[in-house]
Amino acid sequence: MNIELIIDKFEGESAILKTKDNKTINWPKEKLPKDAKEQMKLNFYISEKNIEQETAKNILNEILNHDT
Repeated sequence: MNIELIIDKFEGESAILKTKDNKTINWPKEKLPKDAKEQMKLNFYISEKNIEQETAKNILNEILNHDT
């Protein structure tokens, strides 16, 4: 899922981000791009962790770390 946010303003160490439907999110300024400024558009990508990939990785790690 991709979410577009706009930096509405800065307050202290936080940035106030707004969604298209005017909901706000407080976000740490240090987690934004260094050139962030008010009215800048940001894209946040949210994804679910792929369970099959994680399971395969864990199995391979067990095999590779197993003492024979």
